[in-house]
Amino acid sequence: MMSERKVRVRFAPSPTGPLHMGGVRTALFNYLFAKKHGGDFILRIEDTDQNRYVPGAEEYIIESLTWCGLNPVEGPGIGGNFGPYRQSERKEIYKRYADQLVESRWAYYAFDTPEEIETLRKEAEANKETFSYGIGTREQLNNSLKLSTKEVEDKIAGGEAYVIRFKMPEDTDVTEEDLIRGSVTFNTTKSLDDKVLFKSDGMPTYHLANVVDDHLMEITHVIRGEEWLPSMPLHVLLYKAFGWEDTRPRFAHLPLILKPVGKGKLSKRDGDKMGFPVFPLLWTDPETGDISRGYREDGYFPEAFINLLALLGWSPGNDQEFFSMEELSGLFSLDRVVKSGSRFDPEKAKWFNKHYFQQKAAEELAQLFKPVLEKKGVTASDEKILAVVSEVKERCEFVTDIWEQSSYFFLAPDSYDEKTISKRWKEDTPEKLLAIADVFASVSEWKADAIKEAFSAFMNEKEWGFGVVMNPLRLCLVGGNMGPDLFVICELLGQEESIDRIKNAIEAI
Repeated sequence: MMSERKVRVRFAPSPTGPLHMGGVRTALFNYLFAKKHGGDFILRIEDTDQNRYVPGAEEYIIESLTWCGLNPVEGPGIGGNFGPYRQSERKEIYKRYADQLVESRWAYYAFDTPEEIETLRKEAEANKETFSYGIGTREQLNNSLKLSTKEVEDKIAGGEAYVIRFKMPEDTDVTEEDLIRGSVTFNTTKSLDDKVLFKSDGMPTYHLANVVDDHLMEITHVIRGEEWLPSMPLHVLLYKAFGWEDTRPRFAHLPLILKPVGKGKLSKRDGDKMGFPVFPLLWTDPETGDISRGYREDGYFPEAFINLLALLGWSPGNDQEFFSMEELSGLFSLDRVVKSGSRFDPEKAKWFNKHYFQQKAAEELAQLFKPVLEKKGVTASDEKILAVVSEVKERCEFVTDIWEQSSYFFLAPDSYDEKTISKRWKEDTPEKLLAIADVFASVSEWKADAIKEAFSAFMNEKEWGFGVVMNPLRLCLVGGNMGPDLFVICELLGQEESIDRIKNAIEAI
């Protein structure tokens, strides 16, 4: 059906809040599919539900995609031959197609008020039943299927509010070959009601706008979340109603991303409870001011975030775990996407980030570390920053870890580890450390090797055990029992600073 057409896929989020990482994965899989087949990846903003529109959400979506490297070739602010790419700017188009469905008897006008429908729902509940507007009830309700043509015309002319509902055919099996789930069948009488296609506020619902836009934008594949699977039969029938069956897209419904523990899909609440972000970027709620953490602000690299998402529901078919975007797009296929949900592991996310952290050159990490130092009010030379980063890099997963592992290189300790003091600090320790300070003062070339040589010669001359002095000396320099080679620490601190720290520690302890 689609073999001769250029692959065109779309990511179509609603600007109702921050973009969940599950949404980013949907965008990623669309992007990879397009790249694999030499096609187009399109961004469309589905903002037909104005009641749920959140200021700043669209900008957040676009910034998130940019950070992740998922750049659309068409969309808001980009342009393209199939715009506008915001549904709120296309509403005249939808009315025309809604009217077409009414004329062809695939849809009808419904004048029932929300209060009337709510009453019917409550009556059904009282009888332990479920009210459904559709097959079996629609002929008795306030709509154009029951009313005469004149009554309908009079209501519309009089300004009475109405919606346009799809007329679901009776007892029809709708079967579709989902590219991930295989053959899926729905029966219209058993499971489908007459969905609203066009609302009384003059805006389409998701169902109508989605199908019309996908057709007009020549979308070939609809790759979206599992939660949209129940909508697929309606969308298939809409293509049939419009006479677009020969050009309609193929469907693929992605599995859920599951919470780390327990049942159900991953939510912001899980992240808040377990201490990890579920959004790509930090988000500040414009109404409440509540702040939600983001992967970017938590120090994750975009390539680590993308690598993590790619393996949530998709497998390359081998043991490889680290991929560039180019490798992913070359390997990606929908037949390797699983049907069942994929459990998110926040520790695996950190593991991915550590890999990409370690892959980066110390020079790049030093540049990323500079803003951290600036926030701490620390000034240091580029040479020292690079040297420090090179020393502590192996112990880190995030750029922020560099500070935790290296703060003593930039700030003298203002406290000293009590356990090390009680275990290593003896009555004669101050005397020995002062002697070491004198040795340090005599070193002419302040390099790690020269410092170590002078220290070792002195210790051997005195016949002091190295352990007697090394631990207290490290305590003086860094405040605890941590850090790289002791003489490297001395070199990076400088001669004067090293001696001062020894004397200050003796006085403080």
